[in-house]
Amino acid sequence: MPNGDINWNCPCLGGMATGPCGYQFRSAFSCFHYSQTEPKGSDCYEEFQQMQECMSKYPTLYGLDKDDEKEDEFAGDEFAELERQVEESDKHDKDSGSSSKEPSS
Repeated sequence: MPNGDINWNCPCLGGMATGPCGYQFRSAFSCFHYSQTEPKGSDCYEEFQQMQECMSKYPTLYGLDKDDEKEDEFAGDEFAELERQVEESDKHDKDSGSSSKEPSS
């Protein structure tokens, strides 16, 4: 959002913020988004771990393969890409809204 908050309604999040692991996802993504450490999000290990534990309970929903070792990896790169998509979507929405002559509701 323009004030730096996360737009949880961004379609680029693909419903992750509202699924059965939505709380864990929002916690991990928030930690990553506001992280000041280098590499970004490296202080969010516990939040990522909790999210991954929850997602492992729903492998079909989250597209996880039981043999996939990626679950144990730090998800910082994926979160960086999601964050970039959220920012681009918000910028596009803002630009679209400001150029439209119709009032937004």
